[in-house]
Amino acid sequence: MEISLEAIDAVRERTGASYKEAKDALEQTGGSVVDAIVLLEERSSAKTDDVLEKVKALVKEGNVTKIRVKREDKVLLTIPVNAGIAGGLVGLAVAPWWGVLAAAAAAYGFNCKFELVKDDGSSTDVE
Repeated sequence: MEISLEAIDAVRERTGASYKEAKDALEQTGGSVVDAIVLLEERSSAKTDDVLEKVKALVKEGNVTKIRVKREDKVLLTIPVNAGIAGGLVGLAVAPWWGVLAAAAAAYGFNCKFELVKDDGSSTDVE
């Protein structure tokens, strides 16, 4: 089966996937553009859930002052985390941002990376 450039472009336009990701998805779905888009969205959603759980766990550990979303070394979003609140309340302080973070996490499927900045200025990439 030959996958056309138009089909690859259609999948890329809708999902932000790379040419290779779009071509692979089209091959896996027998050339169906709609099925390829759904496949890539499902993969992105699963990655998003994993990333959010990792971020939540690391924030609960403490010492995190900011959450950054980056793409190709460019910072797209920085979310401050109120680290001065006692342990159990950290989740409450961060809760309003989870909606923003969830939207940003969707970008994870589009080659975005999450970085947690700690009190000492060091950072950790969430993979």
